[in-house]
Parts: sequence; C-alpha cells; structure tokens
Amino acid sequence: MNGADPLKPLLQIKDLVVEFPAARRRKVHAVSGVSLEIAAGETLGLVGESGCGKSSLARAVMQAPPPSSGKVWLDGVELTAIRGAALREQRANFQMVFQDPLASLNPVKGVGESVELPLRTAGRQKRYDVEFLARQAFSAVGLDPEQHYSRKPARLSGGQCQRVCIARALISSPKLLVCDEPVSSLDVSVQAQIINLLRDLKESHGLSMLFISHDLAVVRNIADRVAVMYLGRLCEVAPCAGFFLAPAHPYSRTLIASVPRPDPRFPGGVSSMLAGELPSPLDPPTGCRFRTRCPQAQPLCAEMQPELREIRPGHLVACHFPQLNSCQPRMPSPPSPSPSHQGRGAYNPSVGGHIVPDLRLGV
Repeated sequence: MNGADPLKPLLQIKDLVVEFPAARRRKVHAVSGVSLEIAAGETLGLVGESGCGKSSLARAVMQAPPPSSGKVWLDGVELTAIRGAALREQRANFQMVFQDPLASLNPVKGVGESVELPLRTAGRQKRYDVEFLARQAFSAVGLDPEQHYSRKPARLSGGQCQRVCIARALISSPKLLVCDEPVSSLDVSVQAQIINLLRDLKESHGLSMLFISHDLAVVRNIADRVAVMYLGRLCEVAPCAGFFLAPAHPYSRTLIASVPRPDPRFPGGVSSMLAGELPSPLDPPTGCRFRTRCPQAQPLCAEMQPELREIRPGHLVACHFPQLNSCQPRMPSPPSPSPSHQGRGAYNPSVGGHIVPDLRLGV
C-alpha cells in the first residue's frame, strides 16, 4: 500500500502541451492545454479515436519525452522541473505498461531478468534480494516463477507476456501505473483476465491508474472516472456511471452510440455515425475542434473555444451547447458482482462488455 494522501490528487496535470516538429516548419499539435487530476487509489479511463493524443499525453506524464510546456506533479513533486538523477529517483513511483507486451521485453533474455531490471537500475538491492522480489512479483500477477522465470518472451503467450510487463511495473512499488492500451493486442478472453488482474492489483497495492483505451466496454469495467479526448483536447470528464448514463458532449454521445451491442433488441448507433474525417493536428479547426463534425454546431462554435465547465458535481464538459438531461444511448449494463469483485463484477466480455475494434469514425 502506498502512502499517498487520499485527500489530495496523486497526479496533477496542468496546461499540458505536446508538439512535434513537422515539414515546412510546422508543428503537430498532439496535446493542447490538457489539465487533469487523478486521486490516490483512483483509475481514470482516457478514451478517444486513434490519433487524438492519448498516447502522447501518457508519454508526457512519463517524461519520455517531457512535454513541450505545462506541468506535471506526482504526489507533490513537479516532474517537469527535474532531470537526470533526480528524475531517475522518482521513476520508481510511476511506471508504464505498454500496448505490445512482446515488443517491450528483451527477446534474448529471460523474462525474469526484465522484471529485475528496474531494481538493478536503481542499484539499491543486492542480487539475491532483487531475484527474490522479482519472483514475488511473478506470483502477484499469477505466474509460476519456477515455470516461467527463465523463459524467453517468445516462449510465452501474449497474456503471459503482459503479466510479465505488469510484474516489471509493480516491482518498484509505484504509486501510479500508466496503462497505454494494455489489452488491445490480446485475445478477448485474455483481455478479461488482464483487466481483472489490474483491478485486483489496484485494490491490493493501493494503485492509481491512468488507463488509456479506445474500447469503452473495457473502460467501463475498470475506470472510476472517464476523460474523453478529441484532437488533442479534453471534451468531457465525468464519473464513470454518470458518463455512460448521461454523456453531455456530442462526441461522447457518438462514441457510446457507435459501440456494437450483443443484445439484438438494441441495434447500435448506426444513425449516430459522424460525418467527415478527423481534422489534421497540423491545422486544427478554430474554436471548438469538434465543430466540423458536430451535428449541433452553431456560429459561436467557430468563434470561441469552449472550456471545461462543471454541469453536475464532478461532471465537466467543454461544449457551448451540452446535453444536460439523462439521455440515450446507453451501453449494456455491466455483469453482476462476483465474490472477487464486490460492487463491480469481474469483467466478462461475453456478459455486458463487448470488445470493439479501434474506433475510426468516418463517412
């Protein structure tokens, strides 16, 4: 259990900007002025289309590379103000789980060595202690260290490799876990196992998580709050239940409506598909960035950029004309609680949680 103060945010992001150089002296505006907070022990689900800036935001939080501007605090320490040894010392407190587990492991070494690496890099543990802690981490993620510790990544399944990556992230006892599409490359049944594992580890280790995904069903089953990104900016931030019950931003409503439903009584959101394509981050629209695809856009939307404002307790939306009433569409209800996950239910993709492909909303 980490020692973060539950009364104050563990992670604070203020006016974060991430830009990349492009041809002809132009810039790709990947993240534009994002501000977020994550409380101790909380999971924030970050969703949006491919190319909206989710992964750029995650890497900026990890300081790999640092953001173009803005500030990031972790448990009161401003990460954007430190470099070198001071930043390396803080890295034990925030770790990342990547999308492709096989690509993030050394192919020529046993996976046990990869799990040991964070402690060896820190240089604070003796060799015997490092291996002992690594084997404990294997057990914590449901892998038998006697069977798997010395194996190369190629001899493990995708789900086993992702468990190894989670063990590597946990071995330094972090306060924050940044998960960038951690299940998107896995089979559906394995996705459910990893989601349930992350939920168990969150409870047992007191972790905070920034969980990035394009899959709303997965996010609904793991997140306490949901944040929606579109073209580098936040559209909506809300408690998970309130978000799926009454999404206020037209983009959020379209994302939820587009999710295929396993119940034939609910045909899905074909009529809610967006027109047009995602604008280029090289030249984002003026005013509201969603206005070029929004069915309710008004002249004001082109003139003034909407800022996040609270429309209900804890529910913020960046829209000049938000939907304020409880509204359809809704995703299927989550599964019934199980003894291992009181109140939420173990994630089962065949019951109330349908895995969907990457959302690329177009014509």
